[in-house]
Amino acid sequence: MSATPAPDRACASNRPRSAAQGRSRRKPTWLKAPLPGGEGYARLKGLTTDLTLNTVCEEARCPNIGECWAGERATMTLMVLGSECTRRCRFCAVKTVERAAPPDPREPAHVGTAVAALGPAYVVITSVDRDDLSDGGAAHYARCVEEIRRRAPETLVETLIPDYTGENLSLLMGGSPDVVAHNVEVVERLQRRVRDPRCSFTRSLDTLRGAKEQDAGVLTKSSLMLGLGERDDEVSDALERLRGADVDFLTLGQYLRPTANHAPVVRYVEPERFEEWRRVAYDLGFAGVASGPLVRSSYKAGELFAERIIEKRRGREWTQPERNDTP
Repeated sequence: MSATPAPDRACASNRPRSAAQGRSRRKPTWLKAPLPGGEGYARLKGLTTDLTLNTVCEEARCPNIGECWAGERATMTLMVLGSECTRRCRFCAVKTVERAAPPDPREPAHVGTAVAALGPAYVVITSVDRDDLSDGGAAHYARCVEEIRRRAPETLVETLIPDYTGENLSLLMGGSPDVVAHNVEVVERLQRRVRDPRCSFTRSLDTLRGAKEQDAGVLTKSSLMLGLGERDDEVSDALERLRGADVDFLTLGQYLRPTANHAPVVRYVEPERFEEWRRVAYDLGFAGVASGPLVRSSYKAGELFAERIIEKRRGREWTQPERNDTP
């Protein structure tokens, strides 16, 4: 496949900064996000505490929690299968272990109860990796989706899943999610440096392709972090390969280092650069693209694209939410 032309930039601006420069620089002003608080935040915090639920918003220290947990269209990403992951990716703040606690059998019902109480139009369910379980936790994950279907049938469900393939992916797809998301995270050259050795760009593409093979009507989504030393040609290659796997939605965001023990930031990518990549992605044929420094894989903007398409398929009128930053 021929390389997609990268956004027109001077060579000097494309040259990755050193890791030392990334560590010493202060975060630029465009990375400031509102602090969590207010009635909406307190309500969601109380609900997750009462039902002993985990959210990736908190576990992964998402900078958008103050925005996403506020307002009438408050959303959160529930994290199932516990809060401990069996993989050790160098970008992720979630706690890692060799063997985690067994999945809570009450969790699917609690997830369904929480979603029914919130009444969201769209919900994202994600999970830690559970290589210590024979099916990777796929059956438990599917039961969580089924409980949402039973208790909140109008809610659209996105599952942000581990790199399930084969039978494990079939188990997950049995829950009939509307959107299957799986993140490639970084360009191929940086996979072994940033992700757990068991992960790979190719396996991630297999997961995304596999979802479409099992359900031609499902929408798929992936995410790429920038600022870890990737080159423009590598980003172009990643976007092309994602579209080659028939991925519908894409999110692009700035990598932010959770702690000094994680991979360093090599570069803070300018908002204008993210806008250029957004245009490149649309030219490749993605149905929806959310691209910006604070965009994350479960960011509200990404949900809006999927919600609009799914509601149209179901023959229901989609109402544009009142948001100043809607793409």
